[in-house]
Amino acid sequence: MKHISVLRLAGRLTAAALLLILVTGCVPRSTGPTEVGVRTRKFALLSKKGVDDQVYPPGSTFFFVPFLNDWNTFDTRLNTLDMSGSAIKGDRKGRDDLLLKTVDGNDISLDIVVSWRIDPKKASLILQNVASNMDELKENIIRTVTRSKPRDLFGELRTEDFYLADKRNEKAQAVIKALNEILNPYGVIVENVGTSDYRFNPEYQKAIEERKIAEQRVEVAKSKKRATVEEYLAKVEEAKGEVSQIKAKADGAYKQEVIKADAQYKQMERQSEAIKAEGRAEAEGIRKMNEALNGPGGEAIVKLAIAKALAGKRVALIPMAGGFDVRSTNINSLLELYGAKAVAQPAPPAPAKK
Repeated sequence: MKHISVLRLAGRLTAAALLLILVTGCVPRSTGPTEVGVRTRKFALLSKKGVDDQVYPPGSTFFFVPFLNDWNTFDTRLNTLDMSGSAIKGDRKGRDDLLLKTVDGNDISLDIVVSWRIDPKKASLILQNVASNMDELKENIIRTVTRSKPRDLFGELRTEDFYLADKRNEKAQAVIKALNEILNPYGVIVENVGTSDYRFNPEYQKAIEERKIAEQRVEVAKSKKRATVEEYLAKVEEAKGEVSQIKAKADGAYKQEVIKADAQYKQMERQSEAIKAEGRAEAEGIRKMNEALNGPGGEAIVKLAIAKALAGKRVALIPMAGGFDVRSTNINSLLELYGAKAVAQPAPPAPAKK
């Protein structure tokens, strides 16, 4: 019994010593401000062996026994994969652009930039099934997938569609969706896909540029034609306005002349009525005068008028050959004769009354 107790005590002491050794042999493991950590248990006494499901947060420090645990970190910042045909750009030296064929059969090389990041919650899944660090993840997974799927989707465009930013952007959105369907299960999220440049076969490129120049010239000619037509229409409208002004001015002058003529007509009509009235009054006076002269005192009136007319005047008798003898002429009888004849003459008829 004493022997068994001694063995138990020795085992406990050994376990305590081993635990003390493990504790004193721990080393710190840290994560940067944008990193998450994943622990792998190489040997386990009280837990299961393998990649720990727990994801250690950014900006922290933890202590683990170095020989019994592995430590991996993954950066959660936005990363880019730049595949370019230029020797001084992109992630690789030399030509790294995508070579594809358009739907209408022309060869094109396309520079593409993929922006991506990891899902922090899936860091342990990435370590267990995909890659042990960011470089492996980028080269083995991101590059492989993004060099195949975008080639297929951008190849659905026609050659001339590459000149249209809207067409390229529309297809880039389709590429983002397709890449996320593939990469999301691996803990990778694609944020954006950009096409920085594209190049055609030199001869075809020249033909396209010449065609574009011709189309631009046609558009310039169309613009000039539209401008000429618009200028003509503007002049027509301007002429219409001037004609309207002239017509309005003429109409106004015409109306003024009509008003003036109407006023003159009314004035002359009134003057005519006055003259008619005056003539009728004068004729009536003459008629009354004739009636008076034809009456009993008419002869006396005529003699009186002749006497008044000859009053103060010198009367000279001029002899005429063969018919007038001053010696035998009785002036009084002569005057009497002329006065009687004047009285005897019938009066002119009175004008008819209207």
